[in-house]
Amino acid sequence: MKVLNAIMEMIESGRALDQFSEPLAKGVRSLTEPRLVKNALSGSWLGHQLHPMLTDIPIGAWSMATALDLTGGQDSAAAAKRLVGLGALAAVPTALSGASDWSEEHGPPQRVGLVHAAANSIGLTLQLASWAARAKGHRKTGVLLSFAGLSSVGVGGYLGGHLSYVQGVGVNHTAFESPDEQWCDIAAVDEVEEDTALRADADGVAVMVVKDDGAICVLSATCTHAGGPLDEGEIEDHCVRCPWHGSTFSLTDGSVVRGPASVDQPTWDVKVENGRVLARQG
Repeated sequence: MKVLNAIMEMIESGRALDQFSEPLAKGVRSLTEPRLVKNALSGSWLGHQLHPMLTDIPIGAWSMATALDLTGGQDSAAAAKRLVGLGALAAVPTALSGASDWSEEHGPPQRVGLVHAAANSIGLTLQLASWAARAKGHRKTGVLLSFAGLSSVGVGGYLGGHLSYVQGVGVNHTAFESPDEQWCDIAAVDEVEEDTALRADADGVAVMVVKDDGAICVLSATCTHAGGPLDEGEIEDHCVRCPWHGSTFSLTDGSVVRGPASVDQPTWDVKVENGRVLARQG
């Protein structure tokens, strides 16, 4: 455990990686800028990130190919070859969705993500070489290449787990908000302005309060994508855009309009009493 922790700390603090990761991330962001592209790759339509779900396909295919290689012998050679090829095909959309998510990160997560991508790219290259060797009838070589490729992907999987479970990349940053179900007094009505967000406290939860065509809207102020201060974002076309990574949410229902967010922003019920704005999480 100490060795693994030391390795991860070395990667996280490895500023030398920035010379590669930052320009690459910038290029990926430019390619995924269109809303349809970003939403499709982020999983905004799915309700959670697309990339983790897609990884099951190539990892599963390559794992089963290796299982057949070890237990099925020559009789399962054709099936193992098909699985290697299927995994390689599935790795393409998997990598694209992962690149889209990764391009929005900075600092240590971006560095870990770069090494994660490198390990998986090596794994994919070895699996393609395995498929080519098998196609030429060199089964033993193909088996060895598949095993090496799966090992490299395993390293990539460990790094991916570190990104999610240690660094919190891709998790819903409002998941643990637990306000009381009672109405909270959060602001005076005359403090709330049109198209200008006001940050307030609702039973210990930061919220943003804004008027949209005269209607008062209240959303959690912590962006679901990466915890950005949503109340500092730009408000336009009945939406708020996070200042950190550009995730855009509807003011009326919190739905994701543009990724990289894949989880809707929590909205709060609102009522006005005696010139005060009261809210409770809807």
